[in-house]
Amino acid sequence: MSYREEPYRLDAGVLGRIEGITFASGASPAAYYFGGLPYALPPTGEFRFRVPRKLPKGYKYGTAANPGRFTGGTGICPQPPCRAPPERAHFDEDCLQLNIWIPSGPPPENGWPVLFYLHGGFLQWGSANWRPLSLVPLLEDSAFRGILVLPSYRLNAFGFLASSELAAEAKANGEPFGNLGLWDQRAALEWTHENLAGFGGDPTNITISGYSAGGYSAFQQLGHELFCLPAEKGIIKRLAMWSNGPGVTPRSLEEQQVQFDEFLQKLGIPLDLTAEEKLSKLRSLPYENLMEVQAGMRIHEFRPVSDGVFYHQDLMNKINNGDFGRAMKKRGVKLLNGECKDEHTVYRNWRTPDNSYEAVYRRLCTEYPESVASKLMTHYCGSSKDLPSGFENWQVLFGHMYANMQVHGLERGLHKALCKGGLVPGTDLLRYRFERRLDCIKEAFPVSMGVTHSSDVPIWFWGAADFSGLLEEEKRMLKGWNEGFMAFVKGEEVVWGPSTITQMRRWRADGETDVWQDEAWQAGQDLWELVNQGASSQTL
Repeated sequence: MSYREEPYRLDAGVLGRIEGITFASGASPAAYYFGGLPYALPPTGEFRFRVPRKLPKGYKYGTAANPGRFTGGTGICPQPPCRAPPERAHFDEDCLQLNIWIPSGPPPENGWPVLFYLHGGFLQWGSANWRPLSLVPLLEDSAFRGILVLPSYRLNAFGFLASSELAAEAKANGEPFGNLGLWDQRAALEWTHENLAGFGGDPTNITISGYSAGGYSAFQQLGHELFCLPAEKGIIKRLAMWSNGPGVTPRSLEEQQVQFDEFLQKLGIPLDLTAEEKLSKLRSLPYENLMEVQAGMRIHEFRPVSDGVFYHQDLMNKINNGDFGRAMKKRGVKLLNGECKDEHTVYRNWRTPDNSYEAVYRRLCTEYPESVASKLMTHYCGSSKDLPSGFENWQVLFGHMYANMQVHGLERGLHKALCKGGLVPGTDLLRYRFERRLDCIKEAFPVSMGVTHSSDVPIWFWGAADFSGLLEEEKRMLKGWNEGFMAFVKGEEVVWGPSTITQMRRWRADGETDVWQDEAWQAGQDLWELVNQGASSQTL
């Protein structure tokens, strides 16, 4: 379907007057879009590597005489090369902005339900800048009727660098240190809660969601609410965590220091300088320098730090002992979580290690604490350090190990622990699995990759995310999925299908939907127990 674009002016209340885009088909509007709205002040100059700063009280985007024009997209955090690189011309450290899509027509009495979506990309790359038109079919041609908010946030070293120098500076400033990308997401979520009523949204009905690293981030946002904030500051009503699990307890500050020192050495900053001199030099370099050295580092994945402020240091134990599930049940927070059949074919292609035991081990150490990497290698290869049977080479093994840690295994361990705390399978916990490819993914994902990681994004968003859209036959097959997703976001009862913890709603290769008995359930429990039973920041 073709749409015409027209200016759309909105009185956003205390935020002032803004201009976006109306997408219209025929005589009626189909949806509205605003792109690049700041939710925090620029994290640049002296504020590089510091937590986000809220917009000042009374901040306005525009006036009636001069409305702010927001028809483009957000700045994109500078990032290393990836599978689908964004335009480098759009790289900008000033990236704390978000994009909004709004359905046409009058909102419900309490406002539109809100889906707050965090993009993926291993926390190293990615963008919130889907084409403005890409989500219009979801809002016009499907059962989904709600506001979508997609924020940009800091990534890689810009979002997850941590060290004793930065920690000391933050303490002196009365600020948290590290996990800046997570704090950015939090700032965007709080902005959404405070301001979406001005766009017709219901601030009391927000579902947080994310794909891959975005799903991991969404889970961490919920964990932060449940255990680091008073209940009255809670925002999240539901969690849609697509193709990712909760991970393991992050590296400690001492472990992160090794990466920080390597980063400085790659940038030519002497380690014998004072802490103030090191940070001054880090902030004086062009962002291009900081971006370009990352891929060549030994520890090239910049990940969260176990800080005890954003990330509760006892989080994994709270999951294991049922506290996390009990807290979700008490607040009525439900979880939608699942997988694609062939997640590993994408995972093995992200910074693939050389074809050896040692290379796989070192690659895992860039993602996880070294003690976890060691346990994984012993679990798969034994003390002999031999390639397990059934794997063509070490790189194929890496893809499966990585996919099990990110998705298959740790999701299953999480599900068991949450139900131990009281979540009800099929009601509070909605599990799913996809085993069929969409036609529109063929250019992005060759057939040889199967039903791989992120190939289901167009299912949830009705052909969006720069894909070409769904076939009419696919829309018919996925109608029930789309309606169930909308019921979930609205907070209504969802008719999902599975009734036990080991069952998953499945889209089969033949296009039919059924309830599948999970054949990987026990393997997932084994992996979870290996890396997360009795986990704490001290043991990992």
